[in-house]
Amino acid sequence: MTIALIAEEAGVSVPTVSKVINGRPEVAPETRQRVERLLHLHGYQRRVGQADGPAGLVDLVFSEIESPWAMEIVRGAETAAREAGASVVISVLHTHAGPGRDWLERIAARRTDGVVIVASRLSAGLQRQLSARSMPFVVVDPEGEPPPNVASVGATNWNGGLAATRHLLELGHRRIGIIGGPADMLCSRARIDGYRAALETAGVAVAPELIRRGDFLVDSGRDQGRELLALADPPTAVFAGSDLQAFGVLEAARQRGLRVPEDLSVVGFDDLPLAQSAWPSLTTVRQPLQEMAALATRMVVASGPGAPEAKRVELATELVVRESTAPPRH
Repeated sequence: MTIALIAEEAGVSVPTVSKVINGRPEVAPETRQRVERLLHLHGYQRRVGQADGPAGLVDLVFSEIESPWAMEIVRGAETAAREAGASVVISVLHTHAGPGRDWLERIAARRTDGVVIVASRLSAGLQRQLSARSMPFVVVDPEGEPPPNVASVGATNWNGGLAATRHLLELGHRRIGIIGGPADMLCSRARIDGYRAALETAGVAVAPELIRRGDFLVDSGRDQGRELLALADPPTAVFAGSDLQAFGVLEAARQRGLRVPEDLSVVGFDDLPLAQSAWPSLTTVRQPLQEMAALATRMVVASGPGAPEAKRVELATELVVRESTAPPRH
């Protein structure tokens, strides 16, 4: 399938199709969408000659970057890109809706070897637009279930939730609270499902009032932690869906005059560098963030002008026991 055949079917000129592929702005929206649909439908692949070798750029796209979590992703991507002789360009969209057309046209215009999309939704429209431009992409820690033909890298969130809750159960806790992330995020649902499975396997009833949700940040951990600790029958342990939320729970405990772990055990998720230096040091589930980003970057770079192999990779999580958990007081 050539540009000339696409142009003929779309009823436009060859230069117009070329402008769409290269992200040029001077094309009417309706025309652009018609050309993109045909490029996607026919599986058009841009021919890359020897003179048009790798650009040496990988685009790393975040919905937000103001957290230590995002910095771990950046470190992993930069390590893998450096190994491949490439550089990383970071885009921050400040929205979880996914990259928009303006961003897409900017990266198409400057040429990139591929795109790593982090913790965002991948709409069918964006997938079609990336494919139409022969732009390899991989999703890291997708918010929702990625389409079967999209490559993605995540972690074993369900196993992590199971391991964290089992650890607390083995210490003797039975009133275990959990603070997850947004209800529509895949990783949050999986961690809560793992928590439920651990309780049910141990014969402990799941108490709805002990299940809370936030946004994975410190403030939501503090606010939801306050509510849990204010219950008539409060939890003796809290499993937070992120280390940042766990830090918020530690603050909520201090505000109530509770000691960790003597009065309350706390478990986080991520194993950020700050977890080890917290006081007390945080028991947490290690999520291999740097490895996830590095793998996604290697998949993009290795794919060349074609799309990476469509597969979902989940890297193992691991419970790291430190000082913030102990048997409950009786």
